[in-house]
Amino acid sequence: MKNKEKNPRLGKVGGQALLEGIMMRSGEDVAISVRATDGTIRSKRKKFISARNKYKFFGLPLVRGVVSFVESMRLSFSTTNDGVDMLGIEEEETKFEKWLKKKFGAGLMDVLMPIAIVLALLLAVGMFIYLPSLFGGLIAKLFGDDIGIWQSVLEGVLKILIFVGYILLISLMPDIRRTFEYHGAEHKSIFCYESGEELTVENVRKHKRFHPRCGTSFMFVMILIGIIVGFFIPFQNTLLRAVCKLLLLPLTVGIGFEFLMYAGKHDNFVVRALSAPGILMQRITTKEPSDDQIEVAIKSLKLAMPGEFPEEEMLAPDPKPQAEPSNADEGDVKA
Repeated sequence: MKNKEKNPRLGKVGGQALLEGIMMRSGEDVAISVRATDGTIRSKRKKFISARNKYKFFGLPLVRGVVSFVESMRLSFSTTNDGVDMLGIEEEETKFEKWLKKKFGAGLMDVLMPIAIVLALLLAVGMFIYLPSLFGGLIAKLFGDDIGIWQSVLEGVLKILIFVGYILLISLMPDIRRTFEYHGAEHKSIFCYESGEELTVENVRKHKRFHPRCGTSFMFVMILIGIIVGFFIPFQNTLLRAVCKLLLLPLTVGIGFEFLMYAGKHDNFVVRALSAPGILMQRITTKEPSDDQIEVAIKSLKLAMPGEFPEEEMLAPDPKPQAEPSNADEGDVKA
């Protein structure tokens, strides 16, 4: 089978949809752009140096996937917080928040965020690792505990059903739907850049919103790899199977990451086949964006690649300027 290497722009930039905005990352440059409540685009750039660039061990195949996953989670939380702060939403502090700052030097969100992260991780483990093992075990008992490797396949199918159901449920929320629209703008702008076209709203709009290097595709590849890994777990006990899967998660993440990197730079039958479920799922997790949302995506992408896009181009006034925000963060870029 002959693999055709794509152009050098592939894999140079990636992103994440935020609440009313987009984060783009290229190398060590991370850019955040949001559509603020006053209608202007606020942007911010910062550096994020991966441990893979500091220590050779963290850059080894499989290992780099685990490192990248942990760093992506960390970066995701920090950029989400930055994006919310940049929106310019005025909120009056409650008495409890003032008390927290006085006693502990921290706001309510600073205290609740670590707790929310832990609860979210526990919920993810329960939904996508323990529950499939539990239901898979119950169904196995109906067949006399004699379904062999098919138990792993069954657990994988249950995991997919839970994942799809969860995404469908949250997609009903208006804020999540708008985030999915920004997700579409992110993909379209990256495709436009990778094609070598000028980054304009008109050019970006005509590109597709389904990208093989998306995290949605990564999730389905992870599930497929998890099914294969499950073949080698000898236990049928629900708790033991769940613990084994959790312990083997770094291996699953590492293999999934290697595939995602390969898929981002190659186009062949195997890549298309393994990416197909994730691409199909993106019909839910991405929506067609508006021109205003595409403008935000373009701003973020250009800001994340200062070597290719001159700084003064990004700092040019917005074609439809509105009132300047009164509480912009220091170092932010207003458009």
